[in-house]
Amino acid sequence: MEAFERARLDAYFAKIAERFAPEEQVTSFLITHLLAERPGFVRAVAAMSRLRAVLPKPKSINPAAQREIEQTIPVDALSRELFAAADAALDYVESRAAAEEIALLDVGGYFAPSLTGLHNRFSGHLLGVIEDTENGHRRYADLDKLPCPVISVARSPLKDPEDFLVGQSVVFSTEAVMRSRGDILHGRPALVLGFGKLGSSIARLLHAKGVQVTVFDIDPVRRTQALSQGFAVARDRHSALIGAGLVLCATGAVSLRGEDFPHLRNGAYIATVTSSEDELELNGLPDVYTRTMVGDHVTRYQTTGHYFYLANGGNAVNFLHGASVGPFIFLVQAEILAGIRMLTRSDLAPGMHEVSADDRAAIAAIWLSYFNR
Repeated sequence: MEAFERARLDAYFAKIAERFAPEEQVTSFLITHLLAERPGFVRAVAAMSRLRAVLPKPKSINPAAQREIEQTIPVDALSRELFAAADAALDYVESRAAAEEIALLDVGGYFAPSLTGLHNRFSGHLLGVIEDTENGHRRYADLDKLPCPVISVARSPLKDPEDFLVGQSVVFSTEAVMRSRGDILHGRPALVLGFGKLGSSIARLLHAKGVQVTVFDIDPVRRTQALSQGFAVARDRHSALIGAGLVLCATGAVSLRGEDFPHLRNGAYIATVTSSEDELELNGLPDVYTRTMVGDHVTRYQTTGHYFYLANGGNAVNFLHGASVGPFIFLVQAEILAGIRMLTRSDLAPGMHEVSADDRAAIAAIWLSYFNR
């Protein structure tokens, strides 16, 4: 990031912080994709709260960004296991913020499995969680009873530009991976699993490139939406897999289980929009498949009479090329900062919440004044 771009970004976040400054600062923990532009957002979180640690998602760490953040804020290793059980989660949080009021900023529902234990046993006070992704939104919404407020920005209209541009980056990176092996998109029927914001964006972009696209979603409402937009809609996943030369997984849940892979057409490519642990049940593959790296970011899975290719080890393919969506990401990051103030007011009941329409409009207006030039 150029010096003038960094200065503009810091000025934007300073304006956001001024607009949404909490009456009292609380302690925070931040899970994030540690991409090249992310230090600006981290600095903003640290300005609005006592940021005790940044926990970068392990498959999306920019080394230069990590080095910059480590100069002022601890950067801790993140894993699902760290927050899978209340005891481990409690030990970690107590070691960093014992007896403090805390807000947890999440990407992907990492805190969900241990949330109740943390809330009930922490020596301080867990004010709540702010969640960024649809996958994480579902993980919190699926809990039997939320012990604290969870503010989700996953379904915010301010996230729509990001979702569209992420779809573009997924298609770009998928095509780049295929071209690195001398293959192309055209003439290869594509199957998009999941027709949410990302899946629908991917489907439209592939169609615009002249690719034959079939869609499958477990939600019948989304299947009707796909059909109304002119896409072929598979009646079931297995029949769709048989004819697909490219499978793009965008469900935010498990798209392909072990028994699904043998149904893939020979030579099919698989790419995902999130981590392999969320989208693919690779451990369930039959043991007869051998794995061979056939390119920098392509693994061939092969057994007698059958083979397919997996991009980026099953992790989000767009992170191969930075996954940048430009300044539009700063809209959602500002909404996360607004969520911090919501939690500090301590007037939210346990359950799922959203940032108000008025606050979103204020964020959009500030963003336009800095980035619509």
